[in-house]
Amino acid sequence: MLLEENKPLAPFTTLGIGGPARWFVSAASEEEVAEAASWAHEHGVPLFVLGGGSNLLVSDTGFPGLVLLVALRGISAAAPADDHGQVAERGVYRVAAGEEWDAFVERAAGENCAGIECLAGIPGTVGGTPVQNVGAYGQEVASSIERVRAFDLQDRRFAEFTAPECEFAYRRSRFNSTERGRYVVTRVDYRLTPDGEPTLRYADLQRAFPAGTRPRLNEVTATVRRIRQSKGMLMVEGDPDCQSAGSFFKNPVVTEDELRRIATAAAKEPPRFPAGRPDAATGTENRGLAKVPAAWLIEQAGFPKGFVLGAAGISSRHTLALINRGGATAGDILALRDRITAAVEARFGIPLEMEPVMVGF
Repeated sequence: MLLEENKPLAPFTTLGIGGPARWFVSAASEEEVAEAASWAHEHGVPLFVLGGGSNLLVSDTGFPGLVLLVALRGISAAAPADDHGQVAERGVYRVAAGEEWDAFVERAAGENCAGIECLAGIPGTVGGTPVQNVGAYGQEVASSIERVRAFDLQDRRFAEFTAPECEFAYRRSRFNSTERGRYVVTRVDYRLTPDGEPTLRYADLQRAFPAGTRPRLNEVTATVRRIRQSKGMLMVEGDPDCQSAGSFFKNPVVTEDELRRIATAAAKEPPRFPAGRPDAATGTENRGLAKVPAAWLIEQAGFPKGFVLGAAGISSRHTLALINRGGATAGDILALRDRITAAVEARFGIPLEMEPVMVGF
């Protein structure tokens, strides 16, 4: 285990913001993950687990403990044989947490296994996908994850969780809610559908592939990336709209009464979408609830694409992306966040929830 000191964290994040880690370790094996966790425990310092850095806002003062970069690599196209010598069927992938997510999506699509094709172009690593139940364009990883393996920082051992045990809900799981900070994900097993049909629920995909067409999965992934790039949601080097943490705000889930209040305040009906599956963590049914696009609320509150506040701003292509225009600090991003959330709540009575994880605050 190579322990580094005062390691700059900004280069490890897509926002390009943040001070140094007091200590830093890149773990390429489960043994190194356990060793780093033990070191932090023995020295009484806080531990933060870093993956692809695509959903983070790091404090300008950095992190005062140990940052553990999960760098485990490897993809197996089928799980090993079980006790009876049976090998998992085609479509089951066992993926190390440090693998690049988009590369795995492309591999699965190239091998004609459906289930994650609409999640192409999302930055970050595989280990982060179950934590926040990554979703986009009509799919969530919750529908394809079969098992998650993680190191339990409390019990000091490795544990495995089935999909129901992960308690998936909209942008959440047990790993970022009821047991936030307890586990370090080291591997995720996905069960995809060999020769399956692509998911074409999202309006832009339906326009690209009209009813009756039968696109290949890699045609869908390519189209999803083009859509993401048109909205500034694809990481492209040199593109100022891409220095962001992706969607900065979650789409709020609201009641019918709240929908009516929003419509009255805006003098028009807001767009709305189904709220999705029941919340597994709380048991709350989503009956009678709907999702309203946070981007629509933000624009109606007076913040258009391209809005600028000092060195921070809103992407010129997507209202949900807060960007580092060059030299922005974490304080600059938070000042813009606070201005937006205050305006939305003042006009509609709806609090917006920040999606990126805050580190070192």
